[in-house]
Amino acid sequence: MSEKSQQQTQWHAITNRDVEGRGWDKTEYPFGRLPTDIKEQLPDNLWALSHSPTGMCVKFTTDSTAIHARWELASVELGEANFPVTCYSGLDLYAKDQNVWRWAGCVANQVKDQHPTVTLIDKLDGKQREYMLYLPARNPVLSLEIGVDHDSQYQLIPPRPQRPIVFYGSSIVHGAYASHAGIIHPSLLGRWLDRPVINLGFSGCAKMELGIAECLGELTSCLYVIDPLPNMNGPMVEEFAEPFLNALINAQPQTPILMVEDRTMTNAWIQPHVLAEHRSARRAYRRVYDELKNSRHTNLWYLKGDELLGTDSEASLDGSHPSDLGYMRMAQCLLPVIKDILGS
Repeated sequence: MSEKSQQQTQWHAITNRDVEGRGWDKTEYPFGRLPTDIKEQLPDNLWALSHSPTGMCVKFTTDSTAIHARWELASVELGEANFPVTCYSGLDLYAKDQNVWRWAGCVANQVKDQHPTVTLIDKLDGKQREYMLYLPARNPVLSLEIGVDHDSQYQLIPPRPQRPIVFYGSSIVHGAYASHAGIIHPSLLGRWLDRPVINLGFSGCAKMELGIAECLGELTSCLYVIDPLPNMNGPMVEEFAEPFLNALINAQPQTPILMVEDRTMTNAWIQPHVLAEHRSARRAYRRVYDELKNSRHTNLWYLKGDELLGTDSEASLDGSHPSDLGYMRMAQCLLPVIKDILGS
């Protein structure tokens, strides 16, 4: 974006209270995902991952012919092997068309340092539209501004008061390998269901820690989607799943919980040991579900993982993490189940 264009742009600062998808006010970073009072209970690597604004978005209306953004990133690492820069550090723009959210633009290859200033889209028709801008999936954001034409109208839309769907899980929930933030399945489902979403995915660190369960229990949600098995084996599930779920049930006894099995790795068909690991973790997970369902919690649901990525082995780049196609398939598998739960 040229200096002249910047001078002809009206800039609007976005605070943490303007974004949807935040669960707590007191966080270490402006757009952090966990409260500061839990820091000492968590491993350092999990706590560090909580600083990212994964799943958060800001909504606004404007008739501007171009939409710009500038933001400050906390980490000099702009991307990594399993997180492209566009998703790790970039912004992702959607626009509403006849009441349907459609992708409009992202930062592509424009993030070169910790202080990007980019044009997300230009040469628009100047019609008044509603927009949704997703924050980066991984890199913590210290500040954010949205830019529109100097003579255009702009109106921030505050976060909705509806109870959100809360997703807890591994790097898959966090968005690893997604090309842009809006294609991660919790974000897709949020748009399809017209619901706020809180994304608590933690790459490599979702192991059903009791402190996380207590945090989840502080949230007033319409549904918890619990999906940590990609980070856990059978013995870990045996040890941690029941205390985790019990803590959540005790805190929010009326809120439905959907337990999601791990996706089947796309090359598991040719690796017997991988299938054996899936079966071990799933047996333990299902046993916990059956015991809780039979004893005390009728509002508990279960989704098998066999077909979350499809059955053609084409929906992952490394066998484990979904590609954009994989995230779409996961969202499509979850959609009817969540509709059924919320409808009930």
